[in-house]
Amino acid sequence: MSSRPAGPAPRTAVRVELARALGNLALAPLHLADFSMRRASLRSELAALLESPARIDPDPAPRPLARSPRVLISCAEHSGQIHAVNVLRALRAELERRGLPAASFAGLGGPALAAEGVELLGNPVERAMMGFDGVLQALPWYLNLLERCAAHFREARPDVAILVDSPALHVPLGRIARRYGVKVLHFVTPQHWGWAPWRTPGYARSVDRALTILPFEPEWFRRRGVQVAHVGHPLQDRLAQVPRSAPARERLELALLPGSRSRVIELNLPWMLAVAARVQERVPGLAVRILQENVEHRGRIAEIVARERASERVEIETGELHASLRRASAALSVSGTVLLDLLHHRLPSVCIYRVAKARDTLAYRTLLTTPWFASINLLAAREVVPEHCFRGRGPQDEVVEQLVGLLSDPERRRAALRGLELAADRLGPAGACRRAALHALDLAAEAGA
Repeated sequence: MSSRPAGPAPRTAVRVELARALGNLALAPLHLADFSMRRASLRSELAALLESPARIDPDPAPRPLARSPRVLISCAEHSGQIHAVNVLRALRAELERRGLPAASFAGLGGPALAAEGVELLGNPVERAMMGFDGVLQALPWYLNLLERCAAHFREARPDVAILVDSPALHVPLGRIARRYGVKVLHFVTPQHWGWAPWRTPGYARSVDRALTILPFEPEWFRRRGVQVAHVGHPLQDRLAQVPRSAPARERLELALLPGSRSRVIELNLPWMLAVAARVQERVPGLAVRILQENVEHRGRIAEIVARERASERVEIETGELHASLRRASAALSVSGTVLLDLLHHRLPSVCIYRVAKARDTLAYRTLLTTPWFASINLLAAREVVPEHCFRGRGPQDEVVEQLVGLLSDPERRRAALRGLELAADRLGPAGACRRAALHALDLAAEAGA
């Protein structure tokens, strides 16, 4: 029988987290006032840390396990689910290597986790939303989800909770888990270094160990009392098997990547099509392709293309992303994880972050503590990929000129390729998910599994 305390009633644990969230909301003006006074020093600190050496931390030394651990594994979005599945498989392989039976898994996720034999307590992946209004509408559902998890922690007594990305869900879930004596591993630390650094003390109390994926993150979090280990970027696990090839010289192709969510696509694709039309006027014979990995979005993309009268100028490709990227000469992309796919192919690109509301542009100007928001630029510690955050028409003329240059100016392409190589070198080797699994087993051994 576990010696851990029973912990509070599940509903009580969730209500405490809700009260904490409301309290933090009430304190937001004070946090913002303090932040405004310290923003310059925070920006200076981060600018210096961007030059940090790209070192993977050593794997934890194996500790004996009395039995295979009971594990809760959680993800809330599609990309997180890919990483969660890879961590789960690596954990199973390590247990098999040690001659131990398979671990028991319960958790939060979608069909991909269920297919791995995880007993799902809920599926936040299908509820993934973007924007404050969507969160408010989904709040009752998420509170119920947290209560189910609290009941699982209290009754099943897992040894470790592996929480992947999605801090809005996993920070409160981590605090709840720790109330029941469950060790918490958070894989992919939140981007507090980019904005809202006042959240970091609360984050430190929600995890036993956090795993960083970008080379400048470990020191930033350590300075703020978070127990971290640097494991590298999990996307490298998938990209290690993806071949790269140079685009055909005889035909130039511009790839448009408008995002992976309906609202993002609707916001960005019409603007991208307008830019692409002007680039085609300047670059004779230029082919334009809209790339979308999720085939479910094809119909909506086709509607937008028809509405913008672009059907004769562009092609739509859905499904396998990398085969299309291998043919591309340059890209116009939204900000996000897809930038690392472009980096893998060393594809000269322009990055946009188009917002719908004036408050979003205000937040960008006043809250961001990084010199850039595109991950490629943060890795390289300089602007390799031109980036633009804007509302409305924005810098359309400037983006047209930048794309024409990347497609037509050999010197500009060479400079972009040099910067992409620098960023890729700092991303680190594959194996992040295996390393995450080893840290999970280390915490499980610490818990007495």
